[in-house]
Amino acid sequence: MAEGRAAKDERREHFGWWTKIASRWSDCDAYGHVNNATYYSWFDTALTSMAIERGILRAPGQTSIGLCVASGCEFLAPIGFPETVDVGVRVGRVGSSSLRYELAIFSRAEVPAAVCHFTHVYVDALTRKSVALTPGQKAAIAHLVG
Repeated sequence: MAEGRAAKDERREHFGWWTKIASRWSDCDAYGHVNNATYYSWFDTALTSMAIERGILRAPGQTSIGLCVASGCEFLAPIGFPETVDVGVRVGRVGSSSLRYELAIFSRAEVPAAVCHFTHVYVDALTRKSVALTPGQKAAIAHLVG
């Protein structure tokens, strides 16, 4: 995650944007806890919600889209049903045409249940050629850079 910090050392105050997600019975695997693939779904839901809310994706007149070129996750603690988790988002790196998003899932504990990162490269929606982030996109996430 953040440079010099292990995933297990992430804390709520390290993230600037939050959403809540409730587990569903169908999220659980044969062991009775939320399946690892569901964690990724929750991360993707939180990231996409934040990006739309902030105007990084689907902004009026926007012709670029963010394509995920890398991701990773460390699973640290199980989550069950019923449970509502908090998913935090921050931006770890801003490039000329890319953003590295860093996320964490917290249940009731102050330590994360999972931490994740996604690198999105922004491309023209039609040609799929890399395009620079706009000043508006950079401004929309500036307060989330951690």
